[in-house]
Amino acid sequence: MACWAHARRKFHDIHAVHPSPATTEAIDRIGALYGIEEQIRGKPAELRRQVRQARAKPLADTLRSWMEATLQSLSKKRETAGAIRYALAHWRALTRYLDDGRLEIDNNAAERVLRCVAMGRKNYLFAGSYSGGERAAAMYSLIGSAKLNGLDPELYLRTVLARIAELLPWNLIPNQTGTSQAA
Repeated sequence: MACWAHARRKFHDIHAVHPSPATTEAIDRIGALYGIEEQIRGKPAELRRQVRQARAKPLADTLRSWMEATLQSLSKKRETAGAIRYALAHWRALTRYLDDGRLEIDNNAAERVLRCVAMGRKNYLFAGSYSGGERAAAMYSLIGSAKLNGLDPELYLRTVLARIAELLPWNLIPNQTGTSQAA
């Protein structure tokens, strides 16, 4: 499966520097596919597949035909031709989502989840030592656990750090059963 956001980005980047009727047309046609996805997001997989087959597949078919015809009229050296060749080379993977309602049109959700790893890559170089890396891993685990439990990680850490003093040994009072209670 391939990502329509990546294919669209190639046209968008060209359009931002050298707008043309071809880049505008490609962006609009891909946008129409996203418009359908917006309407069926969160719906059952079988319904999504049916809507895609009825509405998105014909749009994708005409988009492919348009790309093939447009490619014939462009110089092979043009950036737009390169963007079209990329989409056509990945066409089977790009249109895989049309046949399976469980699949998404792009992988943006997965990339958002992994963004913290990619952004942290350089930060990991400054852990300073193996134990520093372990501390960083512990912090990422706490933050990830807070997110998985629907908590705001910053508020969670602020609350824990504000209450941690209550758990210091000199603030605990041993009771008769051998366990400690906060003072």
